[in-house]
Amino acid sequence: MLDIKLIREQKDLVAKAIRDKRMSVDLDRLLSLDEDLRRQQVEMEQLQADRNRLSKQIAQAIPADRDALKAQVSSIKPRLEQVEAQVRQLQEEFQKLMLLVPAPARADVPIGKDDSENVEVKRWGEVPTFDFPVKDHMVLGTALDIIDAERGVKLAGSRSYVLKGEGARLEQAVLRMTLDLLLRKGYTQLSIPVLVKEEAMEGTGYFPTGREQAYLVERDQLVLVGTAEVSLTSYHSGEILRDDQLPLRYMAQSSCFRREAGTYGKDTAGLYRVHQFQKIEQVIISKHDPADSDRLHTELLTNAEEILQALELPYRVVYVCTGDLGQGQVRKHDIETWMPSRRAYGETHSCSTFHDFQARRLKLRYKDPSGNNLYCYTLNNTAIATPRVLIPLLECHQQADGRIRIPRALQPYLGGQTHIG
Repeated sequence: MLDIKLIREQKDLVAKAIRDKRMSVDLDRLLSLDEDLRRQQVEMEQLQADRNRLSKQIAQAIPADRDALKAQVSSIKPRLEQVEAQVRQLQEEFQKLMLLVPAPARADVPIGKDDSENVEVKRWGEVPTFDFPVKDHMVLGTALDIIDAERGVKLAGSRSYVLKGEGARLEQAVLRMTLDLLLRKGYTQLSIPVLVKEEAMEGTGYFPTGREQAYLVERDQLVLVGTAEVSLTSYHSGEILRDDQLPLRYMAQSSCFRREAGTYGKDTAGLYRVHQFQKIEQVIISKHDPADSDRLHTELLTNAEEILQALELPYRVVYVCTGDLGQGQVRKHDIETWMPSRRAYGETHSCSTFHDFQARRLKLRYKDPSGNNLYCYTLNNTAIATPRVLIPLLECHQQADGRIRIPRALQPYLGGQTHIG
């Protein structure tokens, strides 16, 4: 959420953000509501003050004057009730519109309509070449009896799967290696709820605009998260932290759930786009400082790159354009890993900076050395997500005889095993 003062004073900047992010918000209506709301609140506060002043006078007045004072209090009541009702109505509409306003992107973010206009900034590793027919991950996984899509669909419907035997062990090895790397870097691991209140989804910016992607447990008024970011970033919601606590570096492994609404017919085969997956998420809560936030963004991105390098997987980093940015993201880098079966790089990580967008919605603040309460800045990045990362892991390391070579960094997590198959 943006500061309403920013919207009032820099309307053109906010209007540009709405256009650049290809969103729809009635900014004129929002500012009109803001003006009406402020005017009504002034009247409401004056009426309340008059009522309270007269009520105090009644207690101190002589009996002969009390009836007149009571009559004045009674005369205020109808108008006060009317104004209070108007304020509630205006606040409701105002809040709904405020939740739709996007954060302006950083000045250096490329302007573009969608992910086709993201800008490549870096590549690492050599794209593998093969002197034998390349198989995709599903062919490899089925032949090795480590992926069972048929029974996954039987159990849970489309976009479902089962990792079996060495496939399940491989997934756990990747997750454990990632956790160990982040622990060495000083990140605090949390085991978090994946069923959360709607306030946490709204606070992190996934509601209301992303509501169609979430699995709702209406009976209990809870939501299944699509990322541990929701729980990690909301962990300190409503709190005022100490200056010397920041930055806080958190990580969590969790199951994640996404409906994949709007993707009918897209990536229906294989493990690229599924409804349930495992992910280790990194979240940093920092001070209200753009320069420090930039440094921490680089830190998060570097962590993810080190994980892919340990897995010996070629990747590229792209700077995400405005049309592919989320509502609250000030800037974002995606990491795309080479997937031979797609003959292309596929997204495996997203590193996002939000500045105070999420913190305002979550009422997440800290007290600076001068005693001022400031909104924190928040950042996050995927550390690893499976099963998607298993696509390049199986395909890039496949051998002519159908086996899968296990990268050296993973071998200790698999009892020294060097191959699957």
